[in-house]
Amino acid sequence: MHLPISLGNLGSIIFLINILLAIFLIFFERRNPSTTWAWLLILIFFPIVGFIVYLFLGQNLSREKIFNKKIIEDNEKSKYLKKLRSSYKYDIDAIENVDTIRMLYKSSGSIFTQNNHVQLYFDGKEKFEALFNQIKNAKKFIHIEYYIIQKDDLGLKLIDALTEKAKEGVEIKLLFDAMGSSKITKNTINPLIEAGGKVSSFFPSRVAFINRRINYRNHRKIVVIDGEVAFLGGFNVGNEYISKDPKVGYWRDTHIKIIGDAINDLEERFLLDWTYASNEHINDYSKYFISNTFNKDNVGLQIVSSGPDLKEQHIRNGYIKIINHAKNTLYLQSPYFVPDDSMLNALKICALSGKDVRIMIPGNPDHIFMGWAANAYVKDLLDCGVKIYLYNNGFIHCKAIMADSSVCSIGTANMDIRSFKLNFETNAFIFNRNICNTMENQFLKDMEYCTEVTLQSFQSRPLYSKIFESITRLLSPIL
Repeated sequence: MHLPISLGNLGSIIFLINILLAIFLIFFERRNPSTTWAWLLILIFFPIVGFIVYLFLGQNLSREKIFNKKIIEDNEKSKYLKKLRSSYKYDIDAIENVDTIRMLYKSSGSIFTQNNHVQLYFDGKEKFEALFNQIKNAKKFIHIEYYIIQKDDLGLKLIDALTEKAKEGVEIKLLFDAMGSSKITKNTINPLIEAGGKVSSFFPSRVAFINRRINYRNHRKIVVIDGEVAFLGGFNVGNEYISKDPKVGYWRDTHIKIIGDAINDLEERFLLDWTYASNEHINDYSKYFISNTFNKDNVGLQIVSSGPDLKEQHIRNGYIKIINHAKNTLYLQSPYFVPDDSMLNALKICALSGKDVRIMIPGNPDHIFMGWAANAYVKDLLDCGVKIYLYNNGFIHCKAIMADSSVCSIGTANMDIRSFKLNFETNAFIFNRNICNTMENQFLKDMEYCTEVTLQSFQSRPLYSKIFESITRLLSPIL
């Protein structure tokens, strides 16, 4: 009895598929050269596994087809939505970091507003207590967008709270990422829909378990209530985010509540995401944009978004601008640290210029692969004088950068290539000394729970770690 396909023929078929895919990568997808080399390495050393991984992580050619309509519609809607809003006119020449403000406006169209109050949250219980209080008091509408909503106590509590408000006649629009919130089923959200709430998922798979795309996820966490208060930051919805997961322990994150003109910018971002995901046609957008005439704390900020539907990496560019502009201190916190060449070089130059550069990453990464990825850059940074701290009090998930007590950025974007290029992200760039001082003081408090990485201790790590880190660095463009 003979097998239909011999092992030799099977090997030839796999080799042929790899060659065809390699040709496709090089000549058709027009990727960044470093990304192309990373994929070629995977295909060469892991022929079968590499092809399967590519089906989930690759297929860059389809991006324009996927988002071409969204790009056109977003541009048209954004122009229209901005016309509905007040014209913000401030004398920014007297503001610190004015060149950063101008750069963010010219590149991304992010409007600078000053009529804002900002409340910082560093603990999940405090953040969600504030969120549920605002939901309880909502009168007109609640717009919520999260990457992850878990089907656990906190997630179900949120859905129940929204359901009660829908029964009261409050407009509810709930948007979650199809992959990040994959545990949320129709049965979970049916009570909310039956009560009159609207629910949609971002970028769902057309065929279950076949095209579960890891790329192009909506990583944003935005809440806008009645046009009077908004939330943005790193917390998703789940028990682990309020430190109730014993495997994770304490969850350290950063989130903000905004009252003021910048709410309209977050509302615009939500509506663009919502109409794309839900295909809902909204006749009257003006009801969602409130003219806040009251004077707040004069906190200047810009809401900046980035994603695979945009040509420029706006948040990444904002980070680099802050790094390059730093005069004395630069502090950075991120759960995932995989800088591209431009950010890595900016950090090295900043430290070599005599600035106090400190980076805080998890001491206990939630994914060992991401720990290797971060370690792949540690020695280069240590050699240049950057101080690296490993956070050991549970897990640090905040995404923040701050410089000179004068500018900081808080939001959803990690300091990695995935957030810069492949995910939909939103950050607030804040230009206010009180807020920035509070952020830097919290960084110093977090250092009490950290272990500083020294060059000697880092070089003494096991050989297998060094090998995996080297491999991971080669693959970093596709992480």
